[in-house]
Amino acid sequence: MGGTQENPERPFGVKLTMSRFESQRIGRRWRKTRCRTLLWFFFLLLACLNGLAATDGPKISPDELLEGTALGLGPDLPATIGNDEVMALSDDMREFLRARVNDRAGSSFKLNQLIDAVIRKGTFGVQYDETTRTAAETFRAKRGNCLSFTYMFVVLARGVGIDARFQEVDIPPEWTFAKDSYVLNRHINIYFDLGVNGEHVVDFNIEDFKGDYDMRIVSDARALAHFFNNLGVELMQHGEMTAAFHAFRQAIAENDWSFSPAWTNLGTLYNRKGLGYHAEAAYLQALEIDRSDLTAMSNLTALYDLRGDSKQAERYRNKIKSHRRQNPYYRYQLARAAYLANDYDLAIDHLKYVARRHKDEDRFCALLGLVYLKMGDEKKARRWMTRAEKLVENEELKSLYSSKIDRLMATSR
Repeated sequence: MGGTQENPERPFGVKLTMSRFESQRIGRRWRKTRCRTLLWFFFLLLACLNGLAATDGPKISPDELLEGTALGLGPDLPATIGNDEVMALSDDMREFLRARVNDRAGSSFKLNQLIDAVIRKGTFGVQYDETTRTAAETFRAKRGNCLSFTYMFVVLARGVGIDARFQEVDIPPEWTFAKDSYVLNRHINIYFDLGVNGEHVVDFNIEDFKGDYDMRIVSDARALAHFFNNLGVELMQHGEMTAAFHAFRQAIAENDWSFSPAWTNLGTLYNRKGLGYHAEAAYLQALEIDRSDLTAMSNLTALYDLRGDSKQAERYRNKIKSHRRQNPYYRYQLARAAYLANDYDLAIDHLKYVARRHKDEDRFCALLGLVYLKMGDEKKARRWMTRAEKLVENEELKSLYSSKIDRLMATSR
């Protein structure tokens, strides 16, 4: 996927990038399983920088980074998991499909049967945990993270002839904290082409999913790059550096060379092994692919600060600041901070900027309504809150917006 945003509340630090697969129109029960912490996302690890090794000599090439010789590894490392294993349809899965889905029905009917079998009727009994598993492992254990269940669902759907594809979704940045990591969530759902019955999206657990988020269908190779990238981060967090290296290499060399997050995370692995110049080369490769990769920029800034190269550090620090200022969701966070500090004019400046660029984001409109209410302009407050109400599909959120403005106005009089 593309670049990530630096956590506005934290100083620069070493960062990792993971990804998140999820899906929604599958029922409320799944959304209550707290499937939002570890999937398809960008991990920002607050690991210490180990210093820059003296690596005089020629420029470190991408091929050298993937060989792993500087880590004492060779090109013939055994695979952690093969590509074919990730999306394999097991015998148990085939039996499940024979019992639950009418293979002779149309795609739309089969998809509804599959959704019923896995989620709605509760017969399958899925449980969330923070582990990335293959489709078959997830089916057997009935446990996994959202990435795992998304893979499982795609494989099951394809097992009965439904055209199921992975789709990246540009959701608003969402930060969480896990162990020593700041996490920026990213998202993928499942796209179905149902022929005469149109298109359908299945999206696990994301409660505020909107059809107007930018989405793009991606290849299986791209989806596998996300899988191995996630796996690599999990392994690295558990100190399994050799296996983590191989997972990142699989993400890049065997699936998608242009997947910049895996290059960034590979750089962090090198950094954790004390190979700062190799880390730098990996971060620069990530930026060669995606000039907006803020995680790579942040890690480069930290490296150059440690090296004492203040000119380069400031260069990337300024790039980050520029990208952040142009990012509407970062400006939204600034607006929230200004609102809480009673600086309503500054909050409005930020919110007008974001509202011009994202006219369909209810959160921006709702906060603008609250700001105007605090300023005593009830007419504008009601107008913006009403707009927020119209933009959301979630009925509970509609009711919240509908009632909130009246309650707030009543208490302000």
